[in-house]
Amino acid sequence: MCAEKKTVVLGMSGGVDSSLAAVLLKQQGMNVIGMFMKNWEEKDGDGICRSAKEYEDVIRVCEGLDIPYYSVNFIKEYQESVFQHFLKEFELGFTPNPDILCNREIKFKVLLNKALEIGGDFLATGHYCQTDMEGGNYRLLKGKDPDKDQSYFLYTIGQRALSKVLFPIGAMMKSNVRQLAREVNLATSEKKDSTGICFIGKRDFKEFLSKYIVFKSGNFETLAGKVIGKHDGVAYYTPGQRKGLTIGGEGEAWFVVGKDVKQNIVFIEQGARHPALFCDELTATDSSFVAGSFDFPLPFRCRAKVRYRQPDQQCTITSIKDGRLHVTFDIPQRAVTERQSIVFYAGDVCLGGAMIEAAGPSYYEMRRVLPDVVAP
Repeated sequence: MCAEKKTVVLGMSGGVDSSLAAVLLKQQGMNVIGMFMKNWEEKDGDGICRSAKEYEDVIRVCEGLDIPYYSVNFIKEYQESVFQHFLKEFELGFTPNPDILCNREIKFKVLLNKALEIGGDFLATGHYCQTDMEGGNYRLLKGKDPDKDQSYFLYTIGQRALSKVLFPIGAMMKSNVRQLAREVNLATSEKKDSTGICFIGKRDFKEFLSKYIVFKSGNFETLAGKVIGKHDGVAYYTPGQRKGLTIGGEGEAWFVVGKDVKQNIVFIEQGARHPALFCDELTATDSSFVAGSFDFPLPFRCRAKVRYRQPDQQCTITSIKDGRLHVTFDIPQRAVTERQSIVFYAGDVCLGGAMIEAAGPSYYEMRRVLPDVVAP
């Protein structure tokens, strides 16, 4: 007797990655159901709803592969669980990354529940990640393509989700995804990858945000208190930023090195290697570990990254208490940013992560107390 086919609900965005995932799943003998999430509703400058255009591509792919497809409306859930949090963080002067929250609250919770509700055995997505099992626990692994690995954004995914999730393209290079998509004549084979924040798209970020939040102009100041110019609002700037400061003059380029939200000041200094941009320790809160808990002896040596495309950095988790971590780095890190995530790795295994609460002290701050500290 033949084993019963498994049913996989595939989250489809209209892009080439999820489109090829449908092909691979079908080749593996799965019953595949395409599911498009509508999370945002707004027309572009030409009066066309972008989500409708993406869904048209999903329809083209699914009909070409002869698989059923559906569209589900998660606008309310997205507004409440992701977008409102995004706005709140900006109002507090931070520059959040909503992708991690979207994965946790929408894709691997609301969408997963919907997939299981309609009879799916698994949910699949086009993420560049992999999974395996060791010691009775599911593990989240980096995608094979180091330039596309998305495990950084999925560190909050726990055991329940991982037991029900498939990543069909996680073991592939992006170039191979494109090539195979061309070979099977997928309608999306030449479609460009989407970039940026999903609900903003290719629009002016400040213009978009100004529809929801009113920011006050304030001073660009050096750490010594010298006023250099005017900024448009503290939330528009993040440590390490150079672009968009519109400050000229002699010498090296200016970079954001810090912010005082209460005083409405953005601190800037000249030089990409300015000591104020570097620190070798941080504290982080809201920790989340893939295994469900942190079961390693402290201090614990591992690697971590404090931004998506950063190479893994050697570090030590020195303490964990009530979800708060203290982390030190072997090499000073540049532009560590509050409310961004630090994600921990052991080789290709994503262990989990946490939200950065505070960075530092920076080398600039240390030099005020210890003048002999050498800047990196």
